[in-house]
Amino acid sequence: MSTNFLKIFTAGVLAILGSFAPVQKKTKLYIIGDSTAANKEEKAYPETGWGMALQSYFKTDIAVDNRAMNGRSTKSFRAEKRWDPILAKLNPGDYVFIEFGHNDEKVDKPAVGVSLADFKMNLINYVIETRSKKALPVLLTPISRRSFKNGVLVDSHGDYPRITRQVADSLQVPLIDMLAKTQSLLTRLGDKPSIKLFNYVDSGNINYPMGKKDDTHLSPEGAKQVAGLVVKGIKELKLSLAKRLK
Repeated sequence: MSTNFLKIFTAGVLAILGSFAPVQKKTKLYIIGDSTAANKEEKAYPETGWGMALQSYFKTDIAVDNRAMNGRSTKSFRAEKRWDPILAKLNPGDYVFIEFGHNDEKVDKPAVGVSLADFKMNLINYVIETRSKKALPVLLTPISRRSFKNGVLVDSHGDYPRITRQVADSLQVPLIDMLAKTQSLLTRLGDKPSIKLFNYVDSGNINYPMGKKDDTHLSPEGAKQVAGLVVKGIKELKLSLAKRLK
């Protein structure tokens, strides 16, 4: 058998074996939550969810899959079967970032609002089910609204953030306290300067002909800065995701 034939034969075998090499799957980072994180349609621009800005902080081996939706709570997100397909696709090592509260508070709207006790149980169920797939839950308190009174930022979320912290503590779930982080950011900026982080639009805008003054939803700049605070939390917790940041 000639040397040239052996070289060609060996190269062919290696090529075949290489074709069977496992393709490395990307780690998925799912976001479940409400409008403050959600992807937005073009007709809502410049309103921007912080989840839309998160991918830009990661290398290509992390895929952010943002499933947060406007108006959803821990209750309605599940009731509308939005959780089921995520749970079905979860792989070991994937992450689920869970941020609710803005709509759970609306107890006057039975389709979305929940009591503190039900909010707690709903969060517990998301955590347990995520872990059942050997995926990794991370709890996030809701971001602060821009709610200044006489120059002082006022919390508008009641006891819902406290419940999120409580669940994180009792189940040993990593917690990114987004309420504390965004409160610190808004307080540092102050009442008027913090407007730039929110969806304030002058009249004549194609999507908002009459203008818009929204102290809940973020601007592109606000989404970028809030996503940066999420990243800061990832680093502080020393999650494995931190090694995949740019």
